[in-house]
This record gives sequence, C-alpha cells and structure tokens, in this order.
Amino acid sequence: MSHVVDFANVSTIGLESSPVATALAGLRANEARYFKNKYDHDFTVEPASEARDTVDWVHRILREERGLVIAARPLEATAFRVENIRWAYVFYESGLSINVLYTVDDAGKRAVGFKLSDGMEVPAELASFKFARQKSRLAGTIRGSFFVIKGEY
Repeated sequence: MSHVVDFANVSTIGLESSPVATALAGLRANEARYFKNKYDHDFTVEPASEARDTVDWVHRILREERGLVIAARPLEATAFRVENIRWAYVFYESGLSINVLYTVDDAGKRAVGFKLSDGMEVPAELASFKFARQKSRLAGTIRGSFFVIKGEY
C-alpha cells in the first residue's frame, strides 16, 4: 500500500527492517521535503514488491551503464514525473537510496544518484565512487555521489 511521506513527522513505516531505519526514514523525509518545496509534489512511496517496474528500471540502468548490481534488498520505491523530468527512487534495507533523474527531452540531464544513510558503510559495489557529505536536519549526515546516464531508457 502506498503512502505519502510526511517530512514534518518522520516515520520509519516501511523501513523497519533496516538496521539504520531512523536515518533512512530521515533521508526519505529529506527527499519528500525537497519535492514538496521545489515542485509542490507529494512524495509517495510503495513497497518495492508493488513497484517492480520502477525497481527493475533503476536496476537495468545500473547494470547497463556501470555493470552494478545492488546486493541490498529494496524496501520501497516511487516513480513520478514533474516538469518533464522522470524521477525514480529506490530505498534499500542497507540504508542506501538510489534515484534516477531522467529528463524526457533528448538534450536534458540524465543521472543516477546514490545517497547513504547516516551510520551505514559504503556498499562494496559502490566502493569506486567518491562520496560528498552534506548535513540535513532530517537525515543527519548524508553522503552522496552520482554518475551521468549515457544510454536511452
């Protein structure tokens, strides 16, 4: 069942099995606040088992662009479109969040972003990436990285 992420009252609903559930919930709330403030979009997630198309799309891009296979179990996902940009997010049990920004126009930006929840180690499959740190009131310290998508998806 899908639910709108509340960034005023952060909840671990849907993320309880994560060893960093509180930090991951803060990271998810941080994303929800960004989309509400920038696009007036309600960030709605659903269990990954109900969002297989979204999870499969993100995993296909990772595999085809960089040969990456994420070992952690996906817990939740969402996909939506705002201002001609297709967005997809997958939140993993390990505390990892992966997002895809895919501008529908041919000349637009297309990238995959990785964010690590406070308290988690860098997953082995992402060890080659450099992560920058940012502070968040909702999520503590977020470590993030990205790569540009070259193919068509």
